[in-house]
Amino acid sequence: MPPARITVEADGRLNVPDVPIIPFIRGDGIGVDIWPAAQAVLDAAVAKHAKRIEWLPVLAGQQAFDEVGTWLPEQTVTSFRDHVVGIKGPLTTPIGGGFRSLNVALRQLLDLYVCLRPVRWFRGVPSPVKRPDKVDMVIFRENIEDVYAGFELEEGTDGAKRLIEFLHGEYGWDIRADSGLGLKPVSVTGSKRLVRAALHYAVSHGRRSVTLVHKGNIQKFTEGAFQKWGYELVRDEFADVAVSWDDCGGKPGERVLVKDTIADIFLQQVLTRPDEFDVIATTNLNGDYASDALAAQVGGIGIAPGGNINYVTGHGVFEATHGTAPKYAGQDKVNPGSLLLSGVLMLEHLGWQAAADDVVRALEATIGEGIVTYDFARLTEGATEVKTSEFASAIVDRL
Repeated sequence: MPPARITVEADGRLNVPDVPIIPFIRGDGIGVDIWPAAQAVLDAAVAKHAKRIEWLPVLAGQQAFDEVGTWLPEQTVTSFRDHVVGIKGPLTTPIGGGFRSLNVALRQLLDLYVCLRPVRWFRGVPSPVKRPDKVDMVIFRENIEDVYAGFELEEGTDGAKRLIEFLHGEYGWDIRADSGLGLKPVSVTGSKRLVRAALHYAVSHGRRSVTLVHKGNIQKFTEGAFQKWGYELVRDEFADVAVSWDDCGGKPGERVLVKDTIADIFLQQVLTRPDEFDVIATTNLNGDYASDALAAQVGGIGIAPGGNINYVTGHGVFEATHGTAPKYAGQDKVNPGSLLLSGVLMLEHLGWQAAADDVVRALEATIGEGIVTYDFARLTEGATEVKTSEFASAIVDRL
């Protein structure tokens, strides 16, 4: 079969050919090591099911700046938009101007409003907690709004001074003159489409509950509103399959239970009773904190996957969730797990569930046998330390 582009139905469903063209960004720093490893495993997994991926290299980050003089070429954004689904390694954040974050820029330019972060433990992975096996959560983090929208004014600038004066005159707010300011937009639209995606996921995957995580006790008209709008959505659109705690007294029957918790309490309870949480829906900044904290409980962000998805248009860009670690670049040393498991999320988004399941089983078998990269080997008694490429080969052998 010749390679072909993925297309999208009006309802967001993907039409995926047997040989889809998928753009990829190798990534900076350790991208040179982890991308070939992840690609080898993904290629082997889909080949088992008579599929193939036609990989299309595109540029972003340091490599793009070095080769074409810009951090995020328009051609790269267009390629992700036109081909619908893509994957990327870690990217350098430009210093002293340009984009504040290439990852945030891609999310905003493509309106990838969900940051999907499943967090689970793999047998054999060293963990700082006693029962990492109790952690099995899927985080839906709002990806566009909140303080990450980037609406900021630097301290001492004319804009900051004018805004401080306006806020004092209009609302009586006393803000110190030497303050920087940032705007925190949280909209009905952004909140409801995020919670809607989380609820659809919970229902379709047989999950027990959705927890709305927020700081509405303090930020009443942003995060408090996020909570309120989430419950409105449950009643208006999901009453047949989901129910709020208040409406059922914590006894949902066959429906998905929707509850909420304050963000700081959530970060305590995921340590003390993590098995009470299932699907998490939260705002942007809270989701960033929570996903990394939970990843630490199951082995760290070196094995934590991430996907940026628009469930309406079908677009998705899947990514390693860690940094570029330049001091390890080219040493064939680091763990490719985050990028590989992000590839698993990509396969699931394509509807290639069997191939995705094969990768997870083979990865878990490899780690379970004590065949690991240095990050796990140094914390695991009796482990066999292997290179990045050797780890990938071991996974392929167990497919």
